[in-house]
Amino acid sequence: MGTSDRVWLFDLDNTLHDASPHIFPHINRSMREYIERHLGVDEDEANRIRQGYWHRYGATLLGLMRHHGTDPAHFLKETHQFPDLRRMVIFPRQTLHTLRRLPGRKIMFSNAPRHYMEGILEITGLWRCFDAIYSVESTRFRPKPMASGYRALLQAERLDPRRCIMVEDSLVNLITAKKLGMKTVWVSTGSQGSPYVDVKVSSVLQLPARCGRL
Repeated sequence: MGTSDRVWLFDLDNTLHDASPHIFPHINRSMREYIERHLGVDEDEANRIRQGYWHRYGATLLGLMRHHGTDPAHFLKETHQFPDLRRMVIFPRQTLHTLRRLPGRKIMFSNAPRHYMEGILEITGLWRCFDAIYSVESTRFRPKPMASGYRALLQAERLDPRRCIMVEDSLVNLITAKKLGMKTVWVSTGSQGSPYVDVKVSSVLQLPARCGRL
């Protein structure tokens, strides 16, 4: 595979920016409150449901859709409202230069809703680096790690998975990518390894130096 033939599939949260300090706590709280309101449970039970579905399915939304008939568009709109998103984003500006140095097409593939992704892209300037954006709506609410969501993207973009490199902070999402035939890059500061990971980096800033191994 020539370097210009590569197609990079990038996750967004905790891959291209740091969502852990401000954004994820806000989303988790919003999801918990949504579950409390719509399922009529207390705070502890709502947290248990949210975390349980996330561990079981890779996305809280999927569990709510499967077991409670939750409307995904309503859930995403209610749980991804930010009074001041710009203040919450932690993004190293050199990431833009790093992405431009990577040969090949770049597609963003996230479980997040489109309105949130567009907000992050605008704040960070990342929109300049990507040829296409796939939100959870783009895959008809089949979030990673569901293989059908990946296949929807591959079909829409007419991609051979063997040309694709998936860059993710979530190991379970990389496992699906690897099983479909993609190369995988795990963005993680932990010590754990995996046979489903081709390259591990602590930051996407390391990609140009490491991508030769792919």
